[in-house]
Amino acid sequence: MAPSKLTAVTAVLLAAYPALVYAGLRQGIPARFIALGLLAVLALRWGKTIVRKVPVYALIGMIAGAGALAWIWGEASVLYYPVAVNLSLLLVFGLSLWIPPTVIERLARFRHPDLDEHGVRYTRRVTQVWCGFFALNACAAAATALSGNPGLWAFYNGFLAYLLMGVLFAGEWLVRRRVMSARHR
Repeated sequence: MAPSKLTAVTAVLLAAYPALVYAGLRQGIPARFIALGLLAVLALRWGKTIVRKVPVYALIGMIAGAGALAWIWGEASVLYYPVAVNLSLLLVFGLSLWIPPTVIERLARFRHPDLDEHGVRYTRRVTQVWCGFFALNACAAAATALSGNPGLWAFYNGFLAYLLMGVLFAGEWLVRRRVMSARHR
């Protein structure tokens, strides 16, 4: 499969992850097999990048460790994946606040390489907002995992979390347009 097609397929599988987990659990597929399937999709998605940056012995250890955790933790390993993703994003965005440039500034510089000081402050504030979102979303994802209600878990992590992320993204885009137009008057 061509790299771009593989990227698209794995992106769709990762986005559909909560629905796939819910359907798999309802069909009686053991959670450990679903977790191992997730590991396979993640390996397809980021395998080449990781192989280039991580020593082979460390990579083998990571795969073995992740596989063992998926096997031992069973259902928890699939239900807490959204928590782990949000905490990872919180860590990446949060660290960029202490080790600039921030994630949002890096993204902004693709379009505006000559970003001024006001733009840098604005992107820092947006990075802080995303950190708050990831922290709250991790808490909500954990609460749904703890609830014991797979339907609630799938609804929140497979629909509502994406909707909230989209609203935040769209809201920030609208604010940015307004800020940019006010600065260029």
